[in-house]
Amino acid sequence: MLLRLKQLQALLEHESDLWANLANFAAFIFQEMPTLNWAGFYRLQGDELVLGPFQGKVACTRLKRGKGVCWAACEKGQTLLVSDVHAFPGHIACDSASQSEIVVPIFVQGSLWGVLDIDAPIKNRFGQADQDFLEQAVRILIQHTRF
Repeated sequence: MLLRLKQLQALLEHESDLWANLANFAAFIFQEMPTLNWAGFYRLQGDELVLGPFQGKVACTRLKRGKGVCWAACEKGQTLLVSDVHAFPGHIACDSASQSEIVVPIFVQGSLWGVLDIDAPIKNRFGQADQDFLEQAVRILIQHTRF
C-alpha cells in the first residue's frame, strides 16, 4: 500500500490543476485496484452530485440528494463500504453489473466537495485495507490539488 501511495504522490505532486489531477487519480485507482468496473468522482453542486472524471462504463450524470450510497456517505460524513449494493436501501443502479461499492466523501477546508466512488462487479470486494488506502489517497489528492 505504501508503494502505491508514493506512486500516487509522484503522479500528483507536480501538477495542481483540479481536472488534470482528478482524471489521473481516477485512472490510477482503476489501474491499481483489481476487479473494478468504475472509479471516479461526483462533485457537489447545490442539491446534486454531478459526475466528474472517471474510468469505466458510462455513468449516471446527476445524483439527487438523499439517494444512493454516494449521498449516504455525504450525509454521514464518512466512508461507506457496501458489500452488496442490491441490498442497500435506495441504491442507484447506474451499471447493473456493479455488486459492491466504496464511497469516500471529500472535504476541502471543512466543506464537502464531493465523493470518490468506486464500484466492483463482485460482492464483498472492499475491506478495511481498501478503505485505509483510499482515504490516504484522497488526502494526497487534496494536498496537491487546487479545489
